[in-house]
Amino acid sequence: RASRKEPLHATRVPRYAAIVKEAGVDAFDLWVAWLLMVMVIIQSLVVVFRYGFDSGSIAWQESVTYLHAAIFLLGAAYTLQCDEHVRVDIFYRDFSPVKKAKVNLLGFVCFLLPMCGYIIWESLSYVMQAWSIKESSANSDGLHEVYLLKTLIPVFASMLILQGFAEALRSFLILSGQPLPASDDHDPTAAI
Repeated sequence: RASRKEPLHATRVPRYAAIVKEAGVDAFDLWVAWLLMVMVIIQSLVVVFRYGFDSGSIAWQESVTYLHAAIFLLGAAYTLQCDEHVRVDIFYRDFSPVKKAKVNLLGFVCFLLPMCGYIIWESLSYVMQAWSIKESSANSDGLHEVYLLKTLIPVFASMLILQGFAEALRSFLILSGQPLPASDDHDPTAAI
């Protein structure tokens, strides 16, 4: 009896799509790590100059706030990828992998996708207005590129949607009985 080969689209494409997509999210984790280091250095300098030399800079202080926002917005999808996001684990932790996959798929469809879609929808006019006037800080000595920071809002939601699709795909593979590759188990160190 000849072995029946499964079509390419049924086995390889979903797995490769998840890997390619997650490679994009993984690229942002390095940026976020560097942004975090820069934020700590700037905050340290602000403290040293303010209390050691009795001088300060509004732009430096604002840059710490903006970097903090950028770290949160750009790091959210990576946090979801590593399965380190906030979750109420009263029952979930004891679920079987199939039940976890059902909960994850339901969570993506019912909560993550609509919430991120709403964020994108509502933020686009906000971001476009900021770009149209090249919005800057209310303080004259502050940063002039506030519109760039506001651009991260729809980027944040888009990245969460992309990562959510990868998680939904992973859940779908589990529910369909297809084993996941060993490096596809949410271990952030697996690629190292």
